[in-house]
Amino acid sequence: MANKNRFGNMYLVIVFLVLYAPILYLMYYSFNSGGTMHKFEGFTLQYYKEVFADTRLIIIVINTLVIALLSSALATIIGIMGALAIHQMQNRRVKNTLLSLNNVLIVNPDVIIGASFLILFTMAGIKLGFYSVLLSHIAFSVPIAVIMILPRLQEMSPSLVDAARDLGASRLDVLTKVILPFIKPGIYAGFFMALTYSLDDFAVTFFVTGSGYSTLSVEIYSRARQGVSLSINALSTLIFLFTVLLVVGYYFIMRKANRNGKKEPAAEMGVPR
Repeated sequence: MANKNRFGNMYLVIVFLVLYAPILYLMYYSFNSGGTMHKFEGFTLQYYKEVFADTRLIIIVINTLVIALLSSALATIIGIMGALAIHQMQNRRVKNTLLSLNNVLIVNPDVIIGASFLILFTMAGIKLGFYSVLLSHIAFSVPIAVIMILPRLQEMSPSLVDAARDLGASRLDVLTKVILPFIKPGIYAGFFMALTYSLDDFAVTFFVTGSGYSTLSVEIYSRARQGVSLSINALSTLIFLFTVLLVVGYYFIMRKANRNGKKEPAAEMGVPR
């Protein structure tokens, strides 16, 4: 047993080294005064100063954050409604079909999704830019939100809803004071997963981004094609640190939500345990 645990720990260490070694290498050379990624000649913050002095890049960062936050919020709201509709569906065959269609959108290659949206927006006469990127990000984030929220709904005991209705609660009260508080961890998970996918997406955004509008992933790709620049390293380092902060924030929010979730939502309405 001890040998198995030791082998498992070694395997995990190797996996994390393979995953994080390139990131650490990139971060290390973002401070290199030599201007290359071959030999570290000295410590400098020059490339970070270049990032913060680049007005165009700051605008692109703002664009990316606005798209990510707005699309994640709207996708989570739509995902809540979709998860509730699927959960309450009585016909098992139709329910499984909808779940399968939802899962297909998650595993479908981003290139196919991006090309499909490009054709759709072109046929509909929608100009490529902010709205095309926003709509496409909402579309591929909704299935993620649904798949995060639905398990929480399935864990909820039907007796909570029945007890609330027996006490005279309206449908709105049941939704806002029983269901939503119970599935709050799933809502947070759906929002943060959608936010991460939106910040990370390149393939879909590359297809639907018009001239004069860009996001960080597309901008980094464009700059990387022009040649190696350590300002890309500095920018990537900042994005990585921001992602780490998101993960840490998500951990504490989920921890608080799970702690509060131990109290049954129906109890807030005076339903006896």
